[in-house]
Amino acid sequence: MAGNSRAWRRDEIRPVKRRVEDDFLDLPGVVGVDIIEKRVAGLPTGRLSIAVSVLDKRPADRLPAWQLLPREVEGVPVDVVRDTVVIHTALMRADSAPEPPPEAYSTLVGGISVGPCRPIRLGPPQAPEYGEYVTVGTLGVLVTDRLGSGEVLGLTSFHVACVDDGWTIGDQMTHPSRVDGGRCAEDVCGSLARGALSSRVDGALIGLAPGRPYAPAIVGIGRVCGHTPARVGAPVRKRGRSTGLTAGLVVSVDATVQLDYGNGLGVRRMRDQVRVEVAGGRFGDRGDSGAAVVDQSGRVVGLYFAGNQCGTVGYANPIDRVLTELVVDVFTG
Repeated sequence: MAGNSRAWRRDEIRPVKRRVEDDFLDLPGVVGVDIIEKRVAGLPTGRLSIAVSVLDKRPADRLPAWQLLPREVEGVPVDVVRDTVVIHTALMRADSAPEPPPEAYSTLVGGISVGPCRPIRLGPPQAPEYGEYVTVGTLGVLVTDRLGSGEVLGLTSFHVACVDDGWTIGDQMTHPSRVDGGRCAEDVCGSLARGALSSRVDGALIGLAPGRPYAPAIVGIGRVCGHTPARVGAPVRKRGRSTGLTAGLVVSVDATVQLDYGNGLGVRRMRDQVRVEVAGGRFGDRGDSGAAVVDQSGRVVGLYFAGNQCGTVGYANPIDRVLTELVVDVFTG
């Protein structure tokens, strides 16, 4: 068809994708809509398409007509791919023994484990069984408050620090997290200052405990040198609590993903997200939410919050939106 023979530019596809993405996401099993390179038999074609991620890719003759995705929209090819999208916190029963001791840092820096002291009550599908759980994510980077004080704060994901709709400003945070053996008297590193969960940002700020040393750096990456928009084709890195230092390539800044936040927060559609892929291995996993994604110059481009089950695809909030909604700047010292 004519639409499939033309090489469409990203800026041409973007308005088309925005017009149809909600209709696509309303269909059963659709979890994401993006603009990425079309693949045939797993091989890249060099041409961009509207990529629709589905939990189960089935033949057209096994689907009712109303569930069929078109081959193209307004001439733009549509590529259906099988994939998953989940938020990347980790959790543990509150009455369980901690996991093996992780790294513990007296100086607060990016790339280390963090979690709330308060337990939450969970059940399937968010947890294997009903009970009280504690959660863990990653302290991504330090930021400074724009609201007059210039206070240095810790940046992480909303679903790491706030967890559900029961959060309160002042909730205590600990490093290492309770999952990792942190104790909620001796190891408190700060308290919840504010959070934002919108269609583009999943972020929260931690006010640092008085007297606790901190530094504008990320473990394994080094000094933070500010922030910049993510650029398609750029290599990036992140340091997360679970997978450590990993590297990938930005393949899109147009990802829309649908995630179930549960616990009174419900299903959310996150738009204009940064998509990072790796050719082998993992970019992230559960426990890495909140990690800062940085470019080769040490500039933050995104706040990691989700990925697919096998970790080969990761998603990050664009950092400029995070800083704007939380009213902070990246701390560079």
